[in-house]
Amino acid sequence: LLEAGDFSHWHRVDAAEVWHFYAGAPLSLSLSPNGHDAEAHLLGPEILAGQRPQIVVPAGWWQCATSMGAFTLVGCTVAPGFRFEGFEMAPPDWRPTPRRPA
Repeated sequence: LLEAGDFSHWHRVDAAEVWHFYAGAPLSLSLSPNGHDAEAHLLGPEILAGQRPQIVVPAGWWQCATSMGAFTLVGCTVAPGFRFEGFEMAPPDWRPTPRRPA
């Protein structure tokens, strides 16, 4: 459950993770495969508006999430199973750094 103002900080795990939307406001889930490029996805019930009921985050990708309203109820499935040894939390002020054009 993420309430208004809550934020799942940038982190990554060493296994694929499926985020499932259950109830409440849409969830903004930002993903970065490499710590530079990032893209936001909306999980929610309004499929025709571009929201998704679930999304797969590949192993090793950076991710963060925030509710777009009063609350969002989501769940996560990790396979193979979650292990704290495979979890990495980014420093509090970290976010993907866009690359400069060559």
